[in-house]
Amino acid sequence: MIPLKSLLPAALLIVAASCANSHKPVITFTEPTDPVQPTPEDSAAWSACGSGLNGSWADADLRYPRGTVPTGMQQSDTLRLTAWRGERVSAQLLLWTADGADGVECSVSDFTGSSSTMPSSIATTRFVRYTLADSTFSVGAATMLSADMLDSLSTLDIEPMTVRPVWLTINVPREAMPGSYTAHVTTASNGNSANITLPLSIEVQDHTLPAPSQWKYHLDLWQHPAAVARAQGIELWSDEHFEAMRPLMGMLADAGQKVITATLNKDPWNHQCHDGYESMIRWTLKDDGTWEYDYSAFDRWVSLMMDLGIDRMINCYSMVPWNCELEYFDQQADSMVTVVAEPGKPMFNRMWKPFLNDFKNHLAQKGWLSITNIAMDERSPEAMDAAAALLNECAPEMGFAIADNHQSYKRYPMMRDVCVSQPKTVVDHSDIVARRAKGFNTTFYMCCNPKYPNTFTFSEPFEAELLGWYGVALDYDGMLRWAYNSWPADPQTDSRYGNWYSGDTYLVYPCARSSVRFERLIDGIENAEKVGILRNEGADMAQLDAMLDSIRNNNINDPSLPWRQITAAAREALYQASRKPGV
Repeated sequence: MIPLKSLLPAALLIVAASCANSHKPVITFTEPTDPVQPTPEDSAAWSACGSGLNGSWADADLRYPRGTVPTGMQQSDTLRLTAWRGERVSAQLLLWTADGADGVECSVSDFTGSSSTMPSSIATTRFVRYTLADSTFSVGAATMLSADMLDSLSTLDIEPMTVRPVWLTINVPREAMPGSYTAHVTTASNGNSANITLPLSIEVQDHTLPAPSQWKYHLDLWQHPAAVARAQGIELWSDEHFEAMRPLMGMLADAGQKVITATLNKDPWNHQCHDGYESMIRWTLKDDGTWEYDYSAFDRWVSLMMDLGIDRMINCYSMVPWNCELEYFDQQADSMVTVVAEPGKPMFNRMWKPFLNDFKNHLAQKGWLSITNIAMDERSPEAMDAAAALLNECAPEMGFAIADNHQSYKRYPMMRDVCVSQPKTVVDHSDIVARRAKGFNTTFYMCCNPKYPNTFTFSEPFEAELLGWYGVALDYDGMLRWAYNSWPADPQTDSRYGNWYSGDTYLVYPCARSSVRFERLIDGIENAEKVGILRNEGADMAQLDAMLDSIRNNNINDPSLPWRQITAAAREALYQASRKPGV
């Protein structure tokens, strides 16, 4: 196995063939062996494939197994997409071969309309790679391969008796002329003169989606800087570390992220991931008994995120960490000290009072005080009471944020950022409206629950889009999910970690590589943003509202209901609502 450090984009180079009839293998990692053994039917299907490379459009709502010949595919079919100007749309095609294909490349032509052209550069094709995953809700048993990571390689060798999905992303320019455009995706392989050409058309509607930084949707995916340092083999908080985080967090900014995840002290979640969350602030108890706080890493991290356009909130974890432990450097003892500071106990006030007073002043000097929240994650009402009282005493200018599974939001009407568990806690709609009137947001959050819909590596891709529709149906302001990049040891080959379902701890991969799940989550967020714009424009939403009623009035956590079809129908209703009269 090639270590992650050696998979930096600069190292993912394709070795060119030295002459027309030779091929040097593409340098990349080796995917794991498929735990699912081929059946006699699989072998017969591969034998019937013939030689060479096959290709067809596929359904972006689904994942396809690596070792099974796809059925019902028609190479000549035209893929039809619909998009707004400024929207990012997804599609999927499949390649498969019985005898293998070397040096496979995909290219996209210009998009030609009746009176204008969109350049081929608006489209990106990425090979989808397979990682080990759970296939059921039995944690720990790798029983399938999941097609998930979108690789940065431009060329890939496809092994015999293998299916290889390819993900197509189209970023429609904001200046594009409305109308219909046609293009084609061409797949070529080394030594194969018969290229595969797949036609597509895209209807660009007469609406414009704002830039992600301007979206109203409140997206909060928790970031994990220490995981980047470990996965890419670089020093924590070094120049190299911050440079490595820039493209990864840039992907998050392009998804409309609004919140910066910051840590006030040592791991506030008691090390539930492969990598602990490192403190961004160094606490020092000086010889004279006063406190000193080094904000260097915190300031640089916040500045990086703001430079990328993530500047709505800074959520700081946490006055009530999961084990209530705090760590500081004792100057007199010349050593690190760990103490337990439980809310309501004397140590709690002793530790947090001087910090909150100093932190408040520092934030004011930086101009960040009004957007900073002290954040809590699933803490008890009793712990919350003590923390809220002390924060109100020392730093009432700061806000409060909570991932809430106790309906604690009703106890703390001053909370700026309330995120409730789905499906355990449902906010009364009147509370959402009242909080919105005060400028506060109310969202829902996903983690290891619910089982469905979710964004595990074995979840079907449409489930990620469905989360966007769910938020619209219940009128939430957005969503939160742990975690954006809390990676296991080697996520590109094994997405499992600990007691969590596979893929639960991350949505993207090291070296700024996206996933099927993340792209479809963005699709859902864009849908939610478009619904809000259409409502403000007074568009006819009757058909779409009927679909939203079906989402609101049925148990979304019941996988036996036809949620894939409902998701597709909601998408089509949105297209219809976006079409202006006469178009």
